[in-house]
Amino acid sequence: MPAGVSEWHVALRDAARRFADDEIAPLAVELDETEQYPAELYRKLAEAGLFGISVPEELGGAGADVLAYAMVMEELSRGYASVADQVGLVELLGTLLTRHGTPSQQERYLRPLLKAELRCAYALTEAEAGSDLAGLKTRARRTADGWVLDGAKLWIHNAPVADFAAVLARTDPEAGHRGMSILLVDLNSPGVTRDRKEHKMGQRASQVGGLRFDNVQVPADALLGEEGRGFHMMMSVLDKGRVGIGALALGILQAALEDSIDYAKQRRQFGQAIGDFQAVQWMIADMAKDAHAARLMILHAAQMLDGGGRATLEASMAKCFASDAAVSRTADAVQIHGGSGYIRGVRVERLFRDAKITQIYEGTNQIQRMIMARSLLA
Repeated sequence: MPAGVSEWHVALRDAARRFADDEIAPLAVELDETEQYPAELYRKLAEAGLFGISVPEELGGAGADVLAYAMVMEELSRGYASVADQVGLVELLGTLLTRHGTPSQQERYLRPLLKAELRCAYALTEAEAGSDLAGLKTRARRTADGWVLDGAKLWIHNAPVADFAAVLARTDPEAGHRGMSILLVDLNSPGVTRDRKEHKMGQRASQVGGLRFDNVQVPADALLGEEGRGFHMMMSVLDKGRVGIGALALGILQAALEDSIDYAKQRRQFGQAIGDFQAVQWMIADMAKDAHAARLMILHAAQMLDGGGRATLEASMAKCFASDAAVSRTADAVQIHGGSGYIRGVRVERLFRDAKITQIYEGTNQIQRMIMARSLLA
């Protein structure tokens, strides 16, 4: 057991693994085919204490640490990455509401969110603002009663089903990053339009779509934290978010490794198990090596965050390495499975599709390399 991993962490990990095996994995094929939002499954996750893992207990969370969050994300992703992705979204919004929400906002949004009574979205990305937030165009203008919100977001997780969204908008167009704020917006408000639901290559049960805001009236108490601090608040949770996505990618890789080992023992060619052939053995060895390395990198970054320090370099390394490994090694898993690995319904085919987005969201791996290089050369 790595240093810093307690028996309590192991017990929580094992509970998440049982939940993934018993509740998530049996539904994965159906969810991938139907692209449904599994509301009942998320209710069970909430009852099991797996929403808001690092949110304090007094606010309705599990009161655990980032290390526990990473371990849980890996295990849930072994079951199905779309489900782990939802847990990651709730963790992100839960962290923002814990750190910056007023007691009223925490009562209205955080507690119901952690009980799976409300569904959230984090509305950041725009047509010209993904990796480059300088292109953000959504605008919130102050009024006597609050704000008027105008703009459009795209590729927003949970947009088709969310009850509310944390929307990053410009409140001072002249102030650059210091002119962005986060507003908590009821998505049933007049002027809010949900664009079409997107149909994705992988993680298909994660609901993704666009949001439009046309003269939406938002009350003054919808401002999360301080005006003009939205960009900085968002950046403050990215290290944890990248640790979470790294762990999600690792869960995909771990599932591919397990299936490849089982298949290599069972599948026979030329009178022997294909696991007896060096070509297959080396692919499996590389999968195990990368999974082990990714896990140690993720645990290290999580422990740095739990120690109260910054872990921007380490979180970027972990996310980048784990997601690159997940894409590369799930391709190996398909290769080991041969023709059957290319067939819908065989898990490694889905894992291959699910892995790709981990190189893109929570900061593309090109952005991660820029972060790493700047940190190293500073």
